[in-house]
Amino acid sequence: MNTATHTTHYDTAPRGWFSRAEAWLDARGKGAWIATMVVSFILFWPIGLALLAYMIWSKRMFSKSCSHRRTHDSQAWQDRHMSHRHGFATSGNSAFDAYKAETLRRLMTEQEAFEAFLERLRAAKDKSEFDQFMEERAEAARNSTIDEQELDEDVTEDVEILDEPKHKKK
Repeated sequence: MNTATHTTHYDTAPRGWFSRAEAWLDARGKGAWIATMVVSFILFWPIGLALLAYMIWSKRMFSKSCSHRRTHDSQAWQDRHMSHRHGFATSGNSAFDAYKAETLRRLMTEQEAFEAFLERLRAAKDKSEFDQFMEERAEAARNSTIDEQELDEDVTEDVEILDEPKHKKK
């Protein structure tokens, strides 16, 4: 049998209880994974330890999203997420819903651009304040060096005067 002709469709293939549990936890996010791990530590610690090892091994602990199979880049997912996040439900009119989705998408893009502008503005302000601080620090260092040189000259003059022997006249 040729392996190229035999393909398994994972979406239609029956899944075991572990795959279903994994998909269920992935759908609920990282918090569900952590809660399951804590409960399993409480009930029977080896299972909790195994779950922690699996979460680290599968990179679920340190990734932004638990599900590496889900694509958050699809426009349909973004529209659905935006409607759920902002409490907007469909009106039933597909033309209006498309207009509303496009307007919201445009506003979100403008908001992101404005936030990026504010970040650049803050960075420029921080840089100018830092440059001013460094200039003041360099000026203070120059002034202290000049003061130390003048102080050293004064001390050397005093030392020379003190070191000179005094001649008493008879």
